Amino acid sequence: MSKPALILVDGSSYLYRAFHALPPLTNAHGEPTGAVYGVINMLKRLIKDYAPEHVGVIFDAKGKTFRDDLYADYKANRPPMPDALRAQIEPLHALIRAMGLPLLAVEGVEADDVIGTLACQAAAQGRDVLISSGDKDLAQLVDEHVTLVNTMSNTTLDRAGVIDKFGVPPERIVDYLALVGDSVDNVPGVEKCGPKTAVKWLQAYDSLDGIMAHADEVKGKVGDNLRAALAWLPQARELVTVKLDVPLEQGPDDLVPSAPDTDTLRALFTRLEFNTWLQELNGGGETAEDTATQATGHYECVLDDAELAVWIERLKQAEVFAFDTETTSLDYMQARVVGLSFAVEPGAAAYVPLAHDYPGVPEQLDREAVLERLRPLLESREHAKVGHHLKYDRNVLANHGITLEGIRHDTMLESYVLDATANRHDLDTLCAAHLDHRNIKYADVAGKGAKQIPFAAVGLEEATPYAAEDADMTLRLHRLFWPKLEAEPGLRKVYEEIEIPLLRVLSRIERNGVRIDAERLRKQSAALAERMSAIEKQTREIAGCAFNLGSPKQIQEILYDRLKLPVLRKTPKGQPSTAEDVLEELAAQHELPRLILDHRSLAKLKSTYTDRLPERVDPDTGRVHTSYHQAVASTGRLSSSEPNLQNIPVRTEEGRRIRQAFVAEPGNILIAADYSQIELRIMAHLSADPGLLKAFAEGQDIHRATAAEVFGETLDTVTTDQRRAAKAINFGLIYGMSAFGLARQLDIGRAEAQDYVERYFARYPGVREYMDRTRARAKEDGYVETLFGRRLYLPDINARNGQIRAQAERVAINAPMQGSAADIIKRAMIRVDRWIETQAPNVRMIMQVHDELVLEVPDSRLDETRAALREHMEDAAELAVPLIVDIGTGHDWEAAH
Repeated sequence: MSKPALILVDGSSYLYRAFHALPPLTNAHGEPTGAVYGVINMLKRLIKDYAPEHVGVIFDAKGKTFRDDLYADYKANRPPMPDALRAQIEPLHALIRAMGLPLLAVEGVEADDVIGTLACQAAAQGRDVLISSGDKDLAQLVDEHVTLVNTMSNTTLDRAGVIDKFGVPPERIVDYLALVGDSVDNVPGVEKCGPKTAVKWLQAYDSLDGIMAHADEVKGKVGDNLRAALAWLPQARELVTVKLDVPLEQGPDDLVPSAPDTDTLRALFTRLEFNTWLQELNGGGETAEDTATQATGHYECVLDDAELAVWIERLKQAEVFAFDTETTSLDYMQARVVGLSFAVEPGAAAYVPLAHDYPGVPEQLDREAVLERLRPLLESREHAKVGHHLKYDRNVLANHGITLEGIRHDTMLESYVLDATANRHDLDTLCAAHLDHRNIKYADVAGKGAKQIPFAAVGLEEATPYAAEDADMTLRLHRLFWPKLEAEPGLRKVYEEIEIPLLRVLSRIERNGVRIDAERLRKQSAALAERMSAIEKQTREIAGCAFNLGSPKQIQEILYDRLKLPVLRKTPKGQPSTAEDVLEELAAQHELPRLILDHRSLAKLKSTYTDRLPERVDPDTGRVHTSYHQAVASTGRLSSSEPNLQNIPVRTEEGRRIRQAFVAEPGNILIAADYSQIELRIMAHLSADPGLLKAFAEGQDIHRATAAEVFGETLDTVTTDQRRAAKAINFGLIYGMSAFGLARQLDIGRAEAQDYVERYFARYPGVREYMDRTRARAKEDGYVETLFGRRLYLPDINARNGQIRAQAERVAINAPMQGSAADIIKRAMIRVDRWIETQAPNVRMIMQVHDELVLEVPDSRLDETRAALREHMEDAAELAVPLIVDIGTGHDWEAAH
């Protein structure tokens, strides 16, 4: 449908989807703007693509609709609209009207009904209609004149598309929806009737009426459910049916765009800080965003020496070039290069295939010869590169003996530093959100599931645009992100001085890996299996029958039906919960929940570590190589996977035994260096509380010192229980623990816990002042920052919902401490790595876990390394109190503690 007569935009659908899909952007005044940006971007794209003569943007009106009168529980399970979303409705409507686009919101009905009525009127006149929405309910409107388009996923549904997606034609969508129900709108269907069953019934009996007439023929439990729903189904059908006869003041002919109100647009773009659109409006010519979002350019496939020579020269002349690898595996230690892609300007990209292998494949350049020709460029620190997740590419090139240098930018890290609270920073998500571009998916060229082929088997005709697009889009994203980072000195410093240098450090740590004693782990697995078997025997004796400790349903039956334990919480489906925190509470009343928890803990250790770690040993190095992730935690902390080294429990004997299997090579020893109470020290620095500063300056046991202050004791007379309580207060307050939470942790009354908190603040008034000051600043700015300028946005800090707002306030207080601690350990890693590279090349940094660094050191260099490690870690930040590092050594990780 290249030129529809009418475009109808489901504004409400896209507002919700943009809110949940895009980063929580805010302007300088803390106003949320991300959803507004997403919807307006979609509208601008629609107008650009179709230049419609008739268009309408339709929103839900405030208040109840006729469906609420039909069914009191309609949409009853929907949570209240987030304040950050509600705040964006007014500016969005104002912008749409200022763009000259007709906007409709009709009371008593939903946006779907207005869209359906307008589409029906236009189609009756023989006009083609394009409905822009992500709402599946509107598939019932599709016919020879009406088509759906989802601009967020770039998919279009005509009649054939509806059948392909749902398994039924548009005229049966209402029946289909009545059967399967709609959990979003709280419209029940037939219990246990999923899409496949609904399609099967509709194919067998033609319609919902036919299914109801033959309900007695449907066998089994689902047949019983169908018969139980017979009285309800007509009402369900009415609820999911889009009205086509809404009385409207405007018809299709009235939906004519008018000239934009440039003054209002200018004021709104200025207020919302949509600077690119403001520049465009003010006649600023081609903007960075224009360049970034222009259509994909011509991509070259480089197959001969002459073409390669031209591209090498272009790369040498480029101020910065984008770079990406296509490989044989996601395992960076085993992956080999299949091809390389480059981009020097938007639309100017090339793919150099090197190892494609399939019948009829064109002759390619020799891989090793090409890599050798590229080596001077790839290893040059003067030739700047940009990539997306370049740590992976650096590791893969190392498998070919190439050390990638000159990593000036990484768009994953640019996105992360700009907004760490965004859910995802992968290339496809960023391109969709910021460039309004849908990348070619890997599955598009290599297939899915069991039919997926390796990239080396992908034809060059498909591989070239896929690979070259990655480099091209990376360069376009960089041209959008980098000016934003340049405009924020604090964020730029975090990016250039912490995250980019750390990329190389993490690459080296990953490739170093850690030696595992596989035999020791196998023995631990056997011991865990014995312990689990003993617990299973105990649970059978207590319950009076055997049951599966891995089955929530069977646990429910035992705990709640047989033992009659109280139901403390239910699942979303209304079943009694067997979640860990629920079982913890029940364990105070009965021994069985504790045994179930113990069994779960042992099973997790066995499956995640003692069974799995030996399988992760690399066949070439004989070591385990984890992957560290920089762009995940909003506070800046690193995480790891394959295997996850951050979650090995250290408070249980079994967890500590697992650390015994991390060992040094013969002739070496492990050094574990851990910051002591770093977040409490950062709290002392940030709050400048005299009592805390004095305690740390004098090297006191901070928990004993706090107990002495809170309980009016001397350091010598503080009891073990008082110190334990003080420790809970110290750590609890920086994590936002309430008096209620403290009471539960210490097993005391709430009034007593509140008294502890009040006494704490009386003795450390600077801490309360810091908390009050931080809350106020966060409400004003919409974000908080670490000591080094890392920023954490708080979209809910001014939420109307008190519970949501309180959680944001707790994050505001804690994030500067957690984030500063993360920055400090990263700065320490960079300093230690620099020392290793220049002065101790036979020392290896092998792990980073929370506030700890682990090094593998030749026995002969132990004292020297221990001294250097302490110096570089303690000098990683200058605080108002000393940074203290605890250092231990041993031939295994546990012994080093």
